Amino acid sequence: MKYPSGISLFVVALAVTLAGCTKNQDGGSVTANKPGLSGDGTNSAKPRVGYVTNGVASFWVIAEAGAKQGGKEVDADVEVLMPAEGISDQKRMIEDLLTKGVDGIAVSPIDPENQTELLNKAAKYTKLITHDSDAPDANRLAYIGMDNYTAGRMCGKLVEEAMPDGGKLAIFIGRLEQDNARRRRQGVIDEILQRSEDPSRFDPPDAEIKEGKWHIVGTYTDQFDRSQGKANAEDAMSRHPDLDGMVGLFAYNPPLMLEALKQGDKLGKIKVIGFDEADETLQGIKDGTVYGTVVQNPFEYGRQSVTILAGLARGKTLAELGVPADGFVNIPARQIRKDNVDEFWAELKKNMGE
Repeated sequence: MKYPSGISLFVVALAVTLAGCTKNQDGGSVTANKPGLSGDGTNSAKPRVGYVTNGVASFWVIAEAGAKQGGKEVDADVEVLMPAEGISDQKRMIEDLLTKGVDGIAVSPIDPENQTELLNKAAKYTKLITHDSDAPDANRLAYIGMDNYTAGRMCGKLVEEAMPDGGKLAIFIGRLEQDNARRRRQGVIDEILQRSEDPSRFDPPDAEIKEGKWHIVGTYTDQFDRSQGKANAEDAMSRHPDLDGMVGLFAYNPPLMLEALKQGDKLGKIKVIGFDEADETLQGIKDGTVYGTVVQNPFEYGRQSVTILAGLARGKTLAELGVPADGFVNIPARQIRKDNVDEFWAELKKNMGE
């Protein structure tokens, strides 16, 4: 990664020096004789952390509420940033946080393979963790989220329930550069085709898959462009008049699919299976226009990210903060159907303070 100027890099280094912290890659304690340490050797200063998402969506509004709640619980200043313009926007946000000398950054990488240099630079100057989508090859200290391949297979089970006789299926997702997106989509495909578990498997998104009773007509990506997402659903219906089912794997996909289905007079005629907890998706489950959805817990992603970063800034180790040795803080996914949607929605509203 190249910073905008040599001055910016100097400011980053200066901010870290002034903070007096020794930033260890293993998440170990900060220097024990620094100013601001409490009697037990931990840093009593109020931590400043950044929480960076991979886009703008209702999912991230929930995560933001969790991050702010975490800040209240552990007395930390939290800045939540949502990149609206993709990877370049996310890069700028991370660099800005480094320039400010924050004590930690939690990020959901948009393209981890091509952001390794950026993430490793960030890890040199602050505590770095990932959430929602991982970057396993980068020097991050921990990943907070779920196993997206397993969650994808859970979504695949919903597809099987909704379409017991199989049929034509279209998959919709924001982008496949993200680690979570690739794994999630592959989990759906592997589950309905009754394949063995293999998270490293990758079926080309532009190829049709015909196996047994299933015909996956393709995977449509929209790069977080809502108008394109709706157009993709319309295109799938136009190209495949006999389409039996649609799967939307990002939070905003199912609502856009429902809009397209309603306008095309196919609402209730094509099975809809979702991912995440958009209000429109949950209402669709109540109304019977959506069979079910797999939900994450973005509120906890935000809350636990801030809790861990604040703890590290105060000198605690990952182990002391309850992070497993492999660095994976697992927050399992859940399947939501008509029989439990009311209970889940009430829980979600409570977390949001509604």
